[in-house]
Parts: sequence; C-alpha cells; structure tokens
Amino acid sequence: MTVTLPGPTLGVVGGGQLGRMLAEAAAPLGVEVVVLDPTPDCPASPVAREQIVGEFDDPEAFRELAERVDALTFEIELADADLLDRVATEYGLSVNPAPSTLETIEDKLIQKRTLREAGVPVPPFRQVDDAEDLRAALDEFDAVMLKARTGGYDGRGNVPVTDPDNAEAAMDAVGGPAMAETFVDFARELSVIAIQGDDEVRTFPAGENVHEEEILRETILPARTSEGVLERAEAVARDVLSTLSGRGVFGIELFETTEGEILVNEIAPRPHNSGHWTIEGARTSQFEQHVRAVLGWPLGSTRLRCPTVMSNILGTVEEPRSARLGNVDAVFEDGDASLHWYGKDEVRPLRKMGHVTVTGDGTVDPGAADRDDIDGLLAHARDIRRALTFD
Repeated sequence: MTVTLPGPTLGVVGGGQLGRMLAEAAAPLGVEVVVLDPTPDCPASPVAREQIVGEFDDPEAFRELAERVDALTFEIELADADLLDRVATEYGLSVNPAPSTLETIEDKLIQKRTLREAGVPVPPFRQVDDAEDLRAALDEFDAVMLKARTGGYDGRGNVPVTDPDNAEAAMDAVGGPAMAETFVDFARELSVIAIQGDDEVRTFPAGENVHEEEILRETILPARTSEGVLERAEAVARDVLSTLSGRGVFGIELFETTEGEILVNEIAPRPHNSGHWTIEGARTSQFEQHVRAVLGWPLGSTRLRCPTVMSNILGTVEEPRSARLGNVDAVFEDGDASLHWYGKDEVRPLRKMGHVTVTGDGTVDPGAADRDDIDGLLAHARDIRRALTFD
C-alpha cells in the first residue's frame, strides 16, 4: 500500500504499559492512538491522543472508540473478541490480529489443541474440569502445571501439582476449568517475537527468558544457546504464525528441552514483555512493528543492534501503596542503561512497574556471542535493578 503522513488514527483496546509503549512508538510515524481502558488516567493516557473509559466488554465504549479511529487492535487478551468483530464490521474498520485469533489464544486449551493439530510441537496436555480429571492427569504425567484456561498471566492461574491429595485445592486455586500440562525438563526458556505483516513475516532473534515464581525477570540477547536451537526456535515461531489469522506482533514463549528440542509454551497475540528489549536493542522495536503491521505498512528490520538485557522492575512492597521509585540516579548515571517507567499510580507486590534495558558491546551473531560477556551484562542489569527501591 502507499503510505502518506499524517497517518491514520489507531484504536487500541487496553491502555496499560503495552498501550503506552504502542502510543510512544506510533507518534514518530504520524499515527495517533486512542485507547479504551476501564481505569481512569490509565498508563497510556498521557501519551495517547485520547482515552475512552470503559470495560473491555462494553458495547457503547467500543462503538465510541470505533467512531474516532481508522483501524483497531488490542493489547490485552481480556478484549471481547465477538464485540471487536461486530464493531469492526459495523463501522467498516480493519481489526488486527483477527478476533478469531484472539478467541483461539485466550483459551489455553483451545490454543494448545490448535497448535497440536497443526503439527506444531507442544508439551503433552489434557483437559481438566474437576479434581478427578486432575488426578487422572497426574497418573498420566506424574507431575503437571495446572493452568486456568482463561485469564491467567504473570503466574496467576498457574499451579504446579505433584500430589493427588492436593487436587481439590489446586482446582480451587485456578477457579474453574483448566488444562494440565506435563512438567517439561527444559534447559532454558526462550521467546520469539514474530510479526505477521501484509504478505510478509519477520522474526526477532530468540531471547532467553529468566523467570521466578512464574514471572518474567530478565530477557537476554543473544540467548546463551546454540545456533541450531535458535534456528529451530525461529522455524517453530513461523509455523505458529501459519496457524493464526490477522496482522500484528505475536509473543511466542518456548521451552528448549535438555535434548535441544523446541516446544511451544504459550502465545500472546500482541507485543510481549519479553520483547521490550527491542526498544534499545533492535533496529525497529516490537511496538513500531505492531503499528506498522496492523495498518498494513511495510515492516521494519528485526536486526539485533548489540548484546542486550531487559530487566523488569517489580513491586518489592508487601502491601499496595502509592508508587514512588527511588535511587533512579543509578540508571541515569549509567551510560549503558535505559529506564522505562509505566506510569502506574499504585505499586503492589510483584506488579510490573517498569523495566531497565542495558546494552553492551561484542558480537551479536546467533550462537556465537561470548558467554562471559553476556553473563557480565546480565549481572550489570541485575545490579542496577536491585539499586532501585520503592520509598
């Protein structure tokens, strides 16, 4: 398509940190953003042109959004897929990724079934509707990760289970129908940020993810694994995209097994926390790529600029309170570090409040980076993150 500026106005369902960074990336492209979010003065509101306050399943709020924009997307899986589809049809707007893709991905059981049927490698799993089903899964798999089929994120809705006697308590914890997935003996967790454009697909190099308590702490580029594993991760990510409809960025979380195989863990139909490194570390950020993709514009380069570590700033408080981050000079005084603050008014235990990116020197060839250099960059990022405190 022919691109002219100023560009169209993009409507985004969701105004959290992802909506904020989408609006930041859209502005230099001449694209204005309007967000819909139930929280007044949401994180995206200072940088978006406008916020519509409404729930993610509010028909009138969706129509108000549609009246103000030229295209639609979403940054949260809580967006009502049927409503997105109806409103887009009613107003003659494109919506990307496709609502059918959102429906597939938002239910983890349907997501895994779709991938398995397409021949994409996934861990063994089974449907779990009650404690009896969970005990049967334990008989089959010995130990499982019990996952709520919808709504879980950042470890919420995920419960490890090894003892059949804990089946009832585990089902109560996830709060409804679930999926049981066998524990994977993995060497590391990886993720590929993949972009489906208008008749073109691009992938960023696979990042290595470090989780604690099911919450992402760091993403490391280049990943500390072999070139063969990285090539396989990219191939699997492209296979995943072939099962989905619509344009946009997809965060594809992967397990690298101890045998060097790649299995798909979960998919996010939007920019992903493990892709935040791309803002400083890649030629084109995942957020700019998403704006380009959903508008049908040509995609940007996914080339890695330099070794990069992204470290999440999580709430270190015991009880919720007003957010005030201290010792920020630790970032500003470091020439290799960049700070991203998400603008949330309240800090809560382990809530994502921002992130720090640290960039380094050295090779960025897949599988060829010096392990000691990458380890040193990771240690540097951790030192900076630990210096930040909530007063």
